[in-house]
Amino acid sequence: MTEENHNITRIELDGKEYILIGTAHVSKQSAELVKEVIEKEQPDSICVELDKQRYESIVNGNKWKEMDIFQVIKEKKATLLLMNLAISSFQKRMAAQFDIKPGQEMIQGIESADEIGAELVLADRNIQITFARIWGNIGFKGKMTLLTQVIAGVFSKEAITEEELEKMKTQDAIDSVLSEFTESFPKLKKPLIDERDQYLAQKIKKAPGEKIVAVLGAAHVPGITKEIQKEHDLKALTKIPPKSKTPKIIGWTIPFAIVALIAYTFWANPMAGWQQIMSWLIWNGGFSALGVIIALGHPLAVLTALVAAPITSLNPLMAAGWFAGFVQALVKRPHVSDFESLSDDVYTIKGFWQNKVTRILLIIILANIGSSIGTIVAGTDILRVFFDNL
Repeated sequence: MTEENHNITRIELDGKEYILIGTAHVSKQSAELVKEVIEKEQPDSICVELDKQRYESIVNGNKWKEMDIFQVIKEKKATLLLMNLAISSFQKRMAAQFDIKPGQEMIQGIESADEIGAELVLADRNIQITFARIWGNIGFKGKMTLLTQVIAGVFSKEAITEEELEKMKTQDAIDSVLSEFTESFPKLKKPLIDERDQYLAQKIKKAPGEKIVAVLGAAHVPGITKEIQKEHDLKALTKIPPKSKTPKIIGWTIPFAIVALIAYTFWANPMAGWQQIMSWLIWNGGFSALGVIIALGHPLAVLTALVAAPITSLNPLMAAGWFAGFVQALVKRPHVSDFESLSDDVYTIKGFWQNKVTRILLIIILANIGSSIGTIVAGTDILRVFFDNL
């Protein structure tokens, strides 16, 4: 292995030559370097640090128009979509401030592959799998913290400093958005960085031909240089970990306990039992409806959350936000123009609330958060009344 400079790393392994280009995702010079190296080396394959979803968003900017918002709700992907939009918003804010186009070096890699007739290899792991493996490792508190930071990142008007820009030149979009979060949860380095290094290394290693050029974020080059010497199981790296049984047990235990407490109180003091029921309806439905109001949901969506939350909170398989989101999507169905302007609208708070697609996502998430808060408040009050009537 030799290093021509700090941006290019050559590896000779099993009769194949790998040329790793460590790029800065927010640097104009990186795209020029990619073009120059590929034209000079004429590789058989060009690997880019993209998965199919991000590749399609680059080559088909109109992909948003094909989104089925009802399918997003049905498949419970509202949170994932919000995270993707957060990354898009972050990139647009950065591009506007510094007059740059993030990901230009990946676009150059794609174009150069077509120009010289090289095999294009999408070498990164599916972003949904990466988020799923992150999501399954942080617990309820971590999920709330992540959502808070993602939403705060979307709405932040704070300018990016030159120091932060320099740091971002060694990160990719996912790393940049979640870098602060990984400081709070160090174990997330494994699914976010280490596993992706292994996945990228194996995909590059298996690329067809004897000479392969890989266009990568500079932060991944050291890890890939080490991991490419080993064999990695791609199936294991793309497997979504099974959900822990603990949340499921807790999810059913709390509703059972709530019903049992109300039933006993009813038996001991019917008036107190009615008080518990009213507390459950008001607090649970009220907080969920408040979440929809904050998201500027339609009155019918507010009413849906108000009615659904006390019921769905007793069934872990349902969520008030799904019903409120469906109703909002029905009465305020997004138009093609909403999908077309989606990536631009998430750049501002006003646009995020005005776009019918993102408003639905906000309604789903805030209604569910409100219902969870309502469950805690109402459950505490039900417990208080129970002990008062022992």
